[in-house]
Amino acid sequence: MFADFAEKIAAKLTGRQRAGLLFRLISENAWQYRRSYAVVLVLMALVAATGGAAALIMESVMDDVFIQRRAGMVAVIAAWVLVIFLVRGASAYGQTVLLGRIGNGIVAGLQTRIYDHVLAQGMAFHARHGTGALTTRITHNCNAARQALDLVATRLGTDLLSVVALVSVMLWQDITLSLTALVGLPVVLVGVAALVRRVRKLARDEITLQARIVSAMSETIRGARIIKAFRLEPEMRGRMSAAIEGVRERADRIVVLRGLVSPLMEAMAGVGAATVILYGGWRVIDGTMDTGSFFSFVTALFLAADPARRLAQLNVQLRQHLAGVEYIYAVLDTRSGIRDGADAIELAVTDGKIRFEDVRFTYGEAPALHGLNLVARPGEVTALVGPSGAGKSTVLALIERFYDATGGVISIDGQDIRGVRIASLRRQVALVTQETFLFDASVAENIGFGRPNATAAEIEAAARAANADEFISALEQGYATPVGEGGSRLSGGERQRIAIARAMLRDAPILLLDEATSALDAEAEIRVQEALDRLMAGRTTIVIAHRLATVRRADRICVMADGRVAEEGTHDVLVAKRGLYARLAALQFGQPADLGKERG
Repeated sequence: MFADFAEKIAAKLTGRQRAGLLFRLISENAWQYRRSYAVVLVLMALVAATGGAAALIMESVMDDVFIQRRAGMVAVIAAWVLVIFLVRGASAYGQTVLLGRIGNGIVAGLQTRIYDHVLAQGMAFHARHGTGALTTRITHNCNAARQALDLVATRLGTDLLSVVALVSVMLWQDITLSLTALVGLPVVLVGVAALVRRVRKLARDEITLQARIVSAMSETIRGARIIKAFRLEPEMRGRMSAAIEGVRERADRIVVLRGLVSPLMEAMAGVGAATVILYGGWRVIDGTMDTGSFFSFVTALFLAADPARRLAQLNVQLRQHLAGVEYIYAVLDTRSGIRDGADAIELAVTDGKIRFEDVRFTYGEAPALHGLNLVARPGEVTALVGPSGAGKSTVLALIERFYDATGGVISIDGQDIRGVRIASLRRQVALVTQETFLFDASVAENIGFGRPNATAAEIEAAARAANADEFISALEQGYATPVGEGGSRLSGGERQRIAIARAMLRDAPILLLDEATSALDAEAEIRVQEALDRLMAGRTTIVIAHRLATVRRADRICVMADGRVAEEGTHDVLVAKRGLYARLAALQFGQPADLGKERG
């Protein structure tokens, strides 16, 4: 699983690398909002300054009002207090709104970037990485990145500036008393450092389990029919409950660890405040410090306690969110193995002749093709048959460059497909897969994906050619009818005809077809076969055949075994040989049993 891979990466990060990760997050995502952040910084400075001003004015309250009883100063002090809190409130509001908008923009940008990156990956990437893990990276972890940036902005902005302003007031009033207030700081620093290490590990575990929750939910929705048919509800419920309980347990432990920062800070604040009152009170009584200065100092000390506590929690909270950021960059730093070369050219299809020359391919460590030699001639139907695992689906995947061959050459009209632009290659190829995939959109939109700029008339013409217009017109909203997720509102035959119409609209010179094996009623079978005949006419077609009718119509049949072409010819010729094809025909197409006997 990708989560395991990312966790190994995260575990190796040093403190310096984590700082580099934060710098990268800021430079790649926050820099574009630098003007907005500059305004936020000004507003944060105003919030911090008003806190310092509130502490300073307490000196005047004590000296001018309570001790000297100057009546004229009461209104002046009250006016200043009102101004201080109005400025503070307005600045805090502006800061909150701006940070919210910046955060929304950063999340949207990251989600778009990850999605585009995932789209650009080859099929090997999607085969390795689970749906749940990738979905979590696009949703949960992007919010973790936003929270990390918000934490840095608010803690190093408002809170740090507030502490600086209030400590400045304390130093202004009395330097010795200020140093006395910090006696408990070393204890807090040691305690927080220990908590940070624990939180980081728990946060990674939580993210991994979040991915499992998403994956289990996705499988439950997509596999609802199988789950109910095989009564798998208890097993699925157990998987989901285990993941949910794991997330809850780790989240609870993180809450406990984060909560420990507060008693540490309270203990330090208590020791500091008690020391200040003992020492400062003695100096006031002794006459070496006036009452107003002492009162202002204590006010600044108490006002500094909350932002100082939040600053102490920063490292703990930041490590939790950076665990999600690590996973984001584990995705973004994955380079696609399938990409255009520096000197790639446009594919120019004249006839559509496809040639495999000594092609080899390996899925991981499992060989799939062993020196495959195959030619699909222009305008002909080449049918691939063979046992499961013979390499038939691999042939189609390599033509589309979902994967690159590990050896040999695949060419179209003499052009090595690795030397042409991927987009130009795929424009010349129409693909109809065995498992018909429809998007959760309207019928017209699903057909229109074959050629996004197609008109409504062209979409309807493609549907008629695919024998789909009749049933589409009978739908409640016609071509505007939503098909549901995966085409769930349509029958198997209807989904197949929509997919054929999509390929019709593509009108590409090369057709790759993996016939569906799902059982259809006799009428649907006829309609689908008629549509396929129209689709294949005049195109270079390679079809993984599951229907006897398709095999009989093929101009040439390539029988694959162990990643090679074992036999080649027409249906009648191959049946007469009484070799591998004859045995497959007996098993797969229901041919007479005596075809399975070898000559001699």
